[in-house]
Amino acid sequence: MKKFIYLFILFFSLLNTHSIAKENIMILKLKHGDVEIELYPEKAPNHVKRFKKFSDEGKYDNVVFHRVIEGFMAQTGDVKFGNTSSPDFNLNLAGTGGSELPDLNAEFSDVAHTRGTLSAARSSDPNSANSQFFICFNSAPHLDRQYSAFGKVIKGMEFVDMIKKGDPNSGSVRDPDKIISLRSK
Repeated sequence: MKKFIYLFILFFSLLNTHSIAKENIMILKLKHGDVEIELYPEKAPNHVKRFKKFSDEGKYDNVVFHRVIEGFMAQTGDVKFGNTSSPDFNLNLAGTGGSELPDLNAEFSDVAHTRGTLSAARSSDPNSANSQFFICFNSAPHLDRQYSAFGKVIKGMEFVDMIKKGDPNSGSVRDPDKIISLRSK
């Protein structure tokens, strides 16, 4: 009987772990294919919470990748000026907006900015992240412990690599690619 109880507990523990893990998987739909992202709520709980909220509310749908630098990163998430289906859309201002919610405090951690890392974009103020984020094309160790990394691409990085690149100096993109949708799995 004791064995049965232990097996029962083990089974439900594993089941619960699987459902928690699935809760932190996001699907980013791009024109070239789907990208699976794992979020790290234990490393940056407030950034993950905000990202999931905006994703599941559809706020990132149709938002452009306004700054894309080959070999470095692709930045998006300006829900104010970067949404092509919004009357406020303005490609010249994309990257300067955020949301109606207050900025987030930095949540720096030991998560390294390697290929596929998802991190919060911000101004020079470490506590200015709001809705914008970026995905690293390659390792960027100079960003470690300087930006709030909160997830990583676990499948479909080849589709992130296909995002239209911008000017080599500024990263600004003419006729940029956009997020088709972004939701919890």
